[in-house]
Amino acid sequence: MTTPTSPNIQLPAPAPLLTRGGWSAFIVALIVVCAVAPVLNLWVPAGSMFHLSDYAVALLGKIMCYAICALAMDLIWGYTGILSLGHGLFFALGGYVMGMYLMRQIGTDGNYGSDLPDFMVFLNWTELPWHWALSGSFLATLLLIVLVPGVVAFVFGYFSFRSRIKDVYFSIITQALVFAAMLLFFRNETGFGGNNGFTDFKRILGIPIATQEMRMTLFVLTGLVLLGCFLFARWLVRSKYGRVLVAVRDAESRVMFSGYDPVAYKLSIWTISAVMCGIAGALYVPQVGIINPSEMSPANSIEIAIWAAVGGRGTLIGPIVGAFAVSGAKSWFTATFPEIWLYFLGGLFIAVTLFLPQGIVGLARRLRRTAPDATSARKGGQA
Repeated sequence: MTTPTSPNIQLPAPAPLLTRGGWSAFIVALIVVCAVAPVLNLWVPAGSMFHLSDYAVALLGKIMCYAICALAMDLIWGYTGILSLGHGLFFALGGYVMGMYLMRQIGTDGNYGSDLPDFMVFLNWTELPWHWALSGSFLATLLLIVLVPGVVAFVFGYFSFRSRIKDVYFSIITQALVFAAMLLFFRNETGFGGNNGFTDFKRILGIPIATQEMRMTLFVLTGLVLLGCFLFARWLVRSKYGRVLVAVRDAESRVMFSGYDPVAYKLSIWTISAVMCGIAGALYVPQVGIINPSEMSPANSIEIAIWAAVGGRGTLIGPIVGAFAVSGAKSWFTATFPEIWLYFLGGLFIAVTLFLPQGIVGLARRLRRTAPDATSARKGGQA
């Protein structure tokens, strides 16, 4: 009696993290961030047409922070099908943690010459609140930048996903969450500066923050974090974990019947996405020089979703392109035509939804596919 042999199943070889062209573009971006931009800003004379101004450095650094948020949104919306309208909360939490450290770095150089931040002296406070206990340590600040948004996202996501809240109901709850947090941070007694927030930063790690060299250092650091987050997200979505996320997006019930727990996957990617937004917020604050509750406004969270939609959901590179395109247009419109910016943003979102469901990247791919067909058709006609 012969024993049955199991069939020899060969799984396909894992695809490379990036194609040859992808690695080339990544290296070019790395060179631009780490070498070209510093040279153009620090060594090229201000009167030269090739000079990169301090304003442009600050603007590009800010947009790169936005791009990290858009990338985080793509992980949960584009690949998992979870539309969050509250990611501005995690961005602001990371910014507030960094802002608390920067406020402690002011020391006695404030308007009142006190070790306490100026707004606390103004409110007649005599000591730091309990949640400021670790704000004087840079290492503790780095840890809290990850932990605070991560813990808040984990707790909120645990109860939401366990309760099977999904689709538009989840979006509404996230928007309510960020609105409630914004109202909380507006209150002076919470110890977060009220409606003015934190500003007038002086130093970071004892180094003056307003120097040209420090601004460029923060710019390069932000660019490296953006590129690192892109590689991490690329590795994540191309792994088995990423394939399960896509399956959860397309048919969650089938994933459950296949033996996987969708709650664990949704909760983990939700927390990872929140941590990425927190890191982006921490990089944003020292470059912009202020953090206040308006960064938690529901409009900002909606704008993160717009960046992902305009660039192209489920592509990773698309949300980055969308963040640069929309934020660049916003900077130009608010300076040139400030009264029509909101109309333009709303019209852009409607136009993309109706005519470009796959965003800018989807349009580029469509044009690239149709170009060879048009060329071959033209050659056939000439023959």
